[in-house]
This record gives sequence, structure tokens and C-alpha cells, in this order.
Amino acid sequence: MLGFFRDRGAAIVTAVIIISLASSCYTSRQSAPDTKDLSYVYNPGRNIFTPSVSLYNEDSETTVLSVSLRRDELFFSEANPEGVPKASILLSVKLFDQTMGGNLADTANYKYDLLREEAEGGYAFRLPLKAYDGKSYTVALKIIDLIRQRTVQVFIDFDRTGPYSSLNYKVRDHFSKIEIFSNILKPNLFINVLSPSLQPDTLWLFYYKPVKELPAPPSTVLPEVTLAPEPELIIPVPYADTLPIMFPREGIYMLSPDSLIREGLVLLNFGNDHPSFTSPETMIPPLGYIATNEEMEALFSAEKPKLALDEFWLNRTGTIERSKELIRIYYNRTLFANYYFSSYKQGWLTDRGMMYIIYGPPDKVYKNVEGESWGYKMPPVKSAWGSQYSSTEEILWFNFSKNKNLFSQNDFVLNRASTPISYWDIAVARWREGKVFRLETATEIQ
Repeated sequence: MLGFFRDRGAAIVTAVIIISLASSCYTSRQSAPDTKDLSYVYNPGRNIFTPSVSLYNEDSETTVLSVSLRRDELFFSEANPEGVPKASILLSVKLFDQTMGGNLADTANYKYDLLREEAEGGYAFRLPLKAYDGKSYTVALKIIDLIRQRTVQVFIDFDRTGPYSSLNYKVRDHFSKIEIFSNILKPNLFINVLSPSLQPDTLWLFYYKPVKELPAPPSTVLPEVTLAPEPELIIPVPYADTLPIMFPREGIYMLSPDSLIREGLVLLNFGNDHPSFTSPETMIPPLGYIATNEEMEALFSAEKPKLALDEFWLNRTGTIERSKELIRIYYNRTLFANYYFSSYKQGWLTDRGMMYIIYGPPDKVYKNVEGESWGYKMPPVKSAWGSQYSSTEEILWFNFSKNKNLFSQNDFVLNRASTPISYWDIAVARWREGKVFRLETATEIQ
């Protein structure tokens, strides 16, 4: 199954309406570009697609990767023999076996010519991969627009842990019967849970309260706020793949075929606004990164939260125009933090989300099986030797370790124990002055 090419007819394409949308900090010198830099993955300005993905264990040797693309993100051209609007997409996937040191386990390429009228909302693709129980894998997926010659890359980690794995379940919309790619559900959405390989008589539902506490600043060494060890509720649910289920309360839900096993399908309710922020009630909490405790108390207790929110930003900038621009940038970063970093809690509440909102998209990103390293450019160091002048690029690094977590494969924690210098106070001060912080132009550290 290694290295072969599959055409459109070799995989299932379904038209869909989209439902969802290392341990320290230090300074080093960079003298040459690094081809392993993956910073574009977290830079929305450099990504033409926002794909949704899901994984499902089809049998004992096959895991299916499903990919969904929105139609409005595709480029359709009539420059073809038929003269009809058509997009041309190449999906290139590599599967790495992390239990074998990251060896290449499978690879495939799928080319699709998509007609614009084939779907109203978007397109879904099913890519079968060879994967076995007891192993851990990383999928490296490239989505290539062959007309525009643009590429988006996505990385997905997963474990095949056996009969209790979350990959043994599918979730679909109860009414439309369309597969749902995200495990983050809206409160009013009715779903069906399918588990053809298990066919249990009963599923046990474990409910955990949502985690809403802000992470500590990067230079503050405090334990991470995590889930309570035991669920708030345990409810038996009769299994039927046609049973409509809804999760109206915010929080974390786990479905397992065994009442004693804390492993299974994890579904999340982050509220109606997630991943965006459209109401004062959801726009106020992310201000905790730059507001004082007194300001946050006043915002939460305000009789008119919209007016209180407007006043907070006007006090930062002094003008409506500048306030609008600052609000746009701050909440765009918060939205993309939700998109990139949501785990068992909203992305803006994670360590990576915190850094992304305050510091912006990183200039450098390196990934490995143990975590990620983010680099931010600092003001260049200028030196002179006689009549010759030189400038050296300095990078400030923040390293995130990947957590083993039953509720998410996307849980990364910043190691704060060795983070003596982060310029956090300077960053917060800039935001409070009504300015977007950028480490590269911070005059205080030149």
C-alpha cells in the first residue's frame, strides 16, 4: 500500500454541507532558514483551506481518515475541455508509526476534479489507511490546490487503543444523516452515535464540568487547571444508531460501553458562540489576559455588559476607530486559537491559545512526537566592526510538551519552570496602551 496513486474513482466522495467549521524559553541565533519550519500551519493568512477531519477504525487493520472541504474555499476554473467550473485537488497523506520511532507506515495520493454544482456546502473524502491496534500514529496530510498551486498541511495524532477507543465511533446529524467531523457540538444539535464494531446494548455517559480557568502567565510556575478526576454525572443510555441525542449543558461528555472504563467517544459543548465571539458574555472572559482583576469584576457585574465592554476598549485607545481595529485583531486571534488549539477546553484557554492571542502567530514552529517549539523574532542585534555593520536575528523560544490525555489528542502544556524571560509584562502593557504587541518591534528589549 506504499507509494501508490489513487484516482477519483478509488475513494468515496460525498457532497456535504459543512457542520463545523522543549521545556524552556531561551534566546538563540538563527543564521539560515530552516526547511522544517511549520509556522504557516498556525497562520490563517497563509492557509487557503480550513479543513475538518475525523478518524474511524473501519476494521482491525484499517483506519479511515475523512476530510471535509468547504466549497467557498475552493477555486473553480472553466479552463478545461468541458468548459465548466471545476476545481482540482490533490490529497497527499503519509502515516507515521510513532511506536516504531516514526517510521513511514503508509502513504497515498488522491486526485479529485470537483464540479462546482456537485455540492451546496462542500465535499467530503474518505482515505483508508493501514493501522493496527496497540500502536500510535501521526497523519501528515497535504491538501494541494492544483490550479492555484497552494498547499495546506494538517497533522493528526491518534492511538489505536482497542475496543474502547474513540475511533470506534461515528457521529452524524440525526436529521440530515450527514457525518459530523468535529467532536465540538452545538447545544441544540441532535446527533446519532454509531458503533458498528461494538454494537453495545448500553452506552455509559460520563459528564464533566467545563474547564474555564485562565492558564497562568508563561513566567508563573503554577499547576495546570485540569478536569476533575471523577465525573459529575454517570447516566446509562440505551444504544441505538437511530437514537437522537442532544447535549444542552456546557461541558465534556464521554460515552463508553463500560461503566468502569474512562475511555471512549468524547463530545464537547463549548456553548453557542464557539468558536467565534459575538456576544458580550463570551467576549468578556478572554480579556482576563490583559485586564486587571478589578476591571474583570466590573465587566462581569455590569448591568449593561455591551456598554462596559465598549468602554474598556475605548479606555485603551481613546478613539472608536482604533478600538474597532484592536477588537478585530484581538478576537480574530481568539477565534483562531479556538480553531487551532481546542482540546478538552476551548482553545483560547490553553497555553498555546494564550501565547497566540497575546504574542500573535509564531514566526517559527517545529514539531515532533513529544511536542512543539514556537519561536518569536526579537529586535535584531546590530553590531559594528570598523566601517562594517551587521545585524543578527534573535529568536525567543517557547516549548510545549504534549500531554497524554484521554479526552484529547491536542493537549499541549508550556513548561514554565525554565521560563525566566518571556516579556509577558511588556506584552500586556502594550495591549493596555491600545497597541498590538509584536516582540520584534518592542523597543524596551532592544
